Amino acid sequence: MDERTRSVLIDPSEPIGAALRRMDATGSGIVLVVAEDGKLLGVATDGDMRRWIIAGKAFDGPVGAAMNPRPCTIREGWVRERVEHLMAERHFECIPVLDERGRVVDAVWWHDLMEGHARRAERSTLDLPVVVMAGGRGTRLAPYTHILPKPLVPVGDKPIAQLIMDRFFEWGCHHFFLMLHHKASLVRAYFDDIAVPYAMEYTVEGEPLGTAGALSLLKGRLDTTFFLTNCDILVDADYADVVRFHRDGKHDITFVASMKHFTIPYGVCHVGEGSQLTRIVEKPASDHLVSTGMYVLEPHVLNDVPEGALFHMSDLANAYLAQGRSLGVYPVSEGSWLDMGAIDELHVMLDRLGAHDRG
Repeated sequence: MDERTRSVLIDPSEPIGAALRRMDATGSGIVLVVAEDGKLLGVATDGDMRRWIIAGKAFDGPVGAAMNPRPCTIREGWVRERVEHLMAERHFECIPVLDERGRVVDAVWWHDLMEGHARRAERSTLDLPVVVMAGGRGTRLAPYTHILPKPLVPVGDKPIAQLIMDRFFEWGCHHFFLMLHHKASLVRAYFDDIAVPYAMEYTVEGEPLGTAGALSLLKGRLDTTFFLTNCDILVDADYADVVRFHRDGKHDITFVASMKHFTIPYGVCHVGEGSQLTRIVEKPASDHLVSTGMYVLEPHVLNDVPEGALFHMSDLANAYLAQGRSLGVYPVSEGSWLDMGAIDELHVMLDRLGAHDRG
């Protein structure tokens, strides 16, 4: 068994959050759930984890409860041509290889099998408009933003706003609306001076309108489902699946949310009556779903954004919840969300994208 396969073996009692962190660490999108003797009990993919979370189940639930207990497997001595056909037909990224006692001895990985030369299928062509909120001052990125507007802060050899639009373009999005305010002329000057394979429109806020308020400036200009994204994040996900989830759920807005693991770096005191210590927990950890700053919206939402007022996505969400409107949450793993909203987060993004080596 190679190291990659060994790294995705997991005990069925491990919590969902731990399984997701294992997927992020290995970049595999899958874990093989095994008993103490090495027998395969099931397989859990990032899709299984997403369905578990969408169903409202707890992060600390056991991965064994979320796994597929009847996965496709093959035996030692497998025939390459048959396995290639099976994986291509059923879109498997990985198939466990078992011995005669049902123990995992190896795994076949699609990427390795095809040696990186074949793609399973071209990405879906979404051709949906994308609104990029690019007007903030980026105060947490100072001193970079003392000189450059946040959308132009470089990540390697491109500014972050261009990386974001390039990612959407890979999924077939060709029309972008940049909502500008701080140093808007610099942003326009940069993009007017380069060649990009997509159309861009600029809208300048007279005053900062918040994370949703600038949408009021687009009333009458969007008549289809659209993406909304902050200009300091990258989300590595199946954008077509995000849209399918949004439409299947008939949601007004879908929030793309990342599973985030937090650890309090102190001993936390629990206090009872009379200020008596009841227990102390050393460095407690918890998992939460947090908004990434990427959304899918229906065009009628624009009519519910007040004009000329500071208005955030949280304000819009709370107003819709009070009205009983449909808001969806599409979960992605912690490693699928890259945020450069602060200096330390920018350095993480640079490392993850290998951009430190390029510039």
